[in-house]
Formats: sequence, C-alpha cells, structure tokens
Amino acid sequence: MSLGVDLELVVAAVDEPVPGVRSIRLAAPDGRELPGFVPGSHLLLDCGGRVNAYSLTSDGFCPREYAVSVLLVENGFGGSRWIHERLAPDDRVAARLPRSAFPPVARARRHLLVAGGIGVTPIVSHLRAARRRGHDVRVLYTYRAGRGAHADDVVELSDGRAELFTDRRAFSTRVEEALADQPLGTHLYVCGPAALTERVVGTAAALGWPASRIHTERFGTVALDPGDSFDVVLTRTGGTLTVPSGTSLLAALEDAGLDVASRCRQGVCGECRIPVTAGRPLHRDLFLSEEERSTGAWVMPCVSRADGSGLEVPL
Repeated sequence: MSLGVDLELVVAAVDEPVPGVRSIRLAAPDGRELPGFVPGSHLLLDCGGRVNAYSLTSDGFCPREYAVSVLLVENGFGGSRWIHERLAPDDRVAARLPRSAFPPVARARRHLLVAGGIGVTPIVSHLRAARRRGHDVRVLYTYRAGRGAHADDVVELSDGRAELFTDRRAFSTRVEEALADQPLGTHLYVCGPAALTERVVGTAAALGWPASRIHTERFGTVALDPGDSFDVVLTRTGGTLTVPSGTSLLAALEDAGLDVASRCRQGVCGECRIPVTAGRPLHRDLFLSEEERSTGAWVMPCVSRADGSGLEVPL
C-alpha cells in the first residue's frame, strides 16, 4: 500500500519518553521550514508500506520540525511496530501534508481539554497554540502510573492549570465536577480510548452541554462501534451486498471482488472515497468537510456506514 507523497522527511531524532511510546522528530532533508498546521492536526506517514495517521505534538506556527509520539500497539496493523522497531535517525519517510480534524474554536471563552493515555498527543498541540495566543485553557489528563507521555509538557504548557490522574475513579469524579462548573462559552475537547471518550461526552451531554461545544478525536477504526448491518445496491455490476455489523463497507466490497483504491483504511487519507447515488451515509471519517458530508454524495467506505437501511453506489 503506497502513499502519494507531498513531503519527504528525514528522522531528526528518536526518543522513548515513557515505556511503550516512541517520539519522533521529522524535518525537511534540506532543513527548510515545513508547511504550518492548525492545532490538533495529524500527519499521514508511510510506515514501511502501511499508511498510518499520527497526531502532531509540535507547534504548527512556522515549524522546522514535525513531532509525533506513537504508542506501540501489539495487535494493531503494524505501523506502530515499524516505527518502534525499524525507524532510526537519518531515515527518510514519505508523508502527506498535515490535516486537521480536531482544531480549537477560536471564539471559545475557555478550552477544557480532556485526555486519556496516548490521546494526550493532539492536546499537547492545542496547548502550544493556546500559550502563544493567550487562550484560557484547562487540562484533565489520566494515564497509567509511569506511562504519562508528555505529562511534563502538559504541566509546563498549561502554566499549572492541568490536573493529572493515575486513579480512574478520581479522574471520573473530577471530570464530572469540571463539566458541571465551566463558564458559558467553554468548549470541550476529548481524546482518548473509546470508553473514556464516550463516558466524558455522555456526561457532558447529560449536564446540558450543546453538541456544538463538544469536540472529539478518536483512534481510527478501532475506536468505532461495529454499527448496524445494512445493504448496498451496486448499480454498475448489479446485485446487492449485505454489510454485517463489525465489517466495513470497504471490506465487504473487496470480499465481493470489487477493486476499491485505499491507503490508510482509517478515514483519514481520502483515497477510498466513492460516490453515493441513493441512501444516506453515516459519516465517521476525518477527511470529508462538513459541506461535503451534508450533500450525502460521498462516503468513505473504510469507516463510514449507512444511516438507515442501505446505500446505493455506482460500482
């Protein structure tokens, strides 16, 4: 699986700040300034033939380096293993330009950032921008003892307005207290494991937070629920496919012998986008804009499904 190259980067430095997490700094081979990016952006990297998206932890303003921190996932698709076991200083890496799906809202009165585990990575990017812009920011960060990636960065960049937890019960109690006691106009940003994200979002909704002030970043397809079964009518080849719960539309199309271009399989790169001629997609990608989603004319089959009984596609 190859990656269309926007950038060729060189590994400037490698570090392991906590067990199981590898931090990589990437630069242009000639040392030139890299394209800027908004906080919460991710970088699409070619990980030895496997394309993965990683949140940038560096500052997006006139960057000379891009930094990512990658958790080793033993049962993942292999991208994190390649970064941990194969990538070394001076290696060249192909990348796509940074893309944001988790930006801060500039007009927010306050930014409440909630992170769990390696979900702290986009939060660090938010904090760097908040400090530079003078925004009011608060952080709640939970992690396993001894595994607090970027804990020192969180404390320093928040100017002491961060609360760190290794006890889940204490964290949950504090999250509920914080959500119940924020000034009007606060925006909530959550990144972490699926269960944590759903719990925080559910608590916020129960306390009356409007959906427009709740923002989440999820860990690709593994963070998505399996969804309901639905049917797909194939207008070009004829026939109907049933996509079971827990199976992606892309996998079902491939199993039926249809060739659909794909790269990241995480709803990030946009390569597998296909048109929709009937039905309403349930968008779960990080690629399509809100305007593109509202038309219902496209679907990212690697992660998205039908919002209803089925879809019709010209395949």
